[in-house]
Amino acid sequence: MARSPFTLAAAVTAALPGAEVVGARTLTTDSDGRFDSAVATLSDGRELAIRVGDDDDTARELASESLALRALTAGARAMLPFQAPAYVGETLLAEGRALVTELLPGFQIEASHVPGGRGAAESIGASIAAVHALPASVVRNAGLPARSSEESREDIRALVDRAAATGRVPARLTVRWREAVGDDDLWRFEAAVTLGGVQATSFLFDDDPHQGPTVVGLLNWHGLSLGDPAVDLAWLSSAPDAATSVHAAYAEASDRAPDAALAVRGRLLAELEFARWLVHGDTMRRADIMDDAAHLLEALAEGLRENDLAVIASRREGVDSALDALDSVPDTAAAAANTSMQTDAYNPADLLAGEDAPDELPGDATEDLSDVAAAWDDEPSTSSESRDSAPSASLREPVEGSKTTPDDVDSADEAQRAARAALQRWTSSSSE
Repeated sequence: MARSPFTLAAAVTAALPGAEVVGARTLTTDSDGRFDSAVATLSDGRELAIRVGDDDDTARELASESLALRALTAGARAMLPFQAPAYVGETLLAEGRALVTELLPGFQIEASHVPGGRGAAESIGASIAAVHALPASVVRNAGLPARSSEESREDIRALVDRAAATGRVPARLTVRWREAVGDDDLWRFEAAVTLGGVQATSFLFDDDPHQGPTVVGLLNWHGLSLGDPAVDLAWLSSAPDAATSVHAAYAEASDRAPDAALAVRGRLLAELEFARWLVHGDTMRRADIMDDAAHLLEALAEGLRENDLAVIASRREGVDSALDALDSVPDTAAAAANTSMQTDAYNPADLLAGEDAPDELPGDATEDLSDVAAAWDDEPSTSSESRDSAPSASLREPVEGSKTTPDDVDSADEAQRAARAALQRWTSSSSE
């Protein structure tokens, strides 16, 4: 690839007849190395982003992005508190597919650098909730993928089975994942419009003088679908400082039915990125990829067993190197399970061990899920929309100003008990 910005700018005139390009430069935002990309400046002052994919995987991604952006009608975009790229056109450039969209302004923050509290984290949580609140017709009318909770569960089951069949997954992880898939309490969720695996660098920020960094744009719409909302929160395993605030803001902004197990599934999907990488290596018959994946899985299993941050930290370099390659894993690599986080900012040390484990959970080292387990304590937590209140409130506490009946409280308590039981069953499944 390695086309010059001026060569790429020529695609604009084909995708947008009559456009007069007066300048071109390299696109740095939303450029992950898999595409040739550039920014073209038009005579009317507009700036357009051009991306070109030369292989089948990148071409499919651009085609999906094109379809998703066109599915976002004016009405759907009006429901979002931020901008989504506007579709301009597409064309063929040599043998590659070129997609042209309007360029969105803003800066990005890597996952491990997103701070907690007011500002970026809270804005991210509210933004994800806004996407999940879009009507299902946005997806269905465009013919985009739609999976029920049971279909999502079966996708994950197939991924776990396929990874286990390689013989490279530690037994404790296979047991842990299969028990999670088999736990009905974890899979009682309402399907939502999702981005199919958002990443931290998908969000574009502007620095508001009063609110701090605020999301003003959102990139990477190629995975738009109807499915498990946890897929858009899985990346929080690599954002330890922000996870609590993102989950709390998501819960406060969400008008969906509480999902007490959402954060647990998000953790599960994050772990399964290692399995996806293994399956990809097996499919491609790449021993080097499989060895990398096996190393990651061993590190994960060891972290669950020992809960030793020093051990995990010593593995960080190798883990980061392998996870950088996750960006190139095709969406079809693992039995159609769309759980990819697709981010270079993935921090395995934060995935492999959690923080602030609640005292009442079993005293096994598998409490690396403590960032999830805190959801069922009275402290601010990293949970999800199971807390439909401010960060300091729990399921047992009504939202201020809301009308809560005894039946509502009983229902919330029951959901809380079921979620805690599900979490305890899962965490104990990996103990030895």
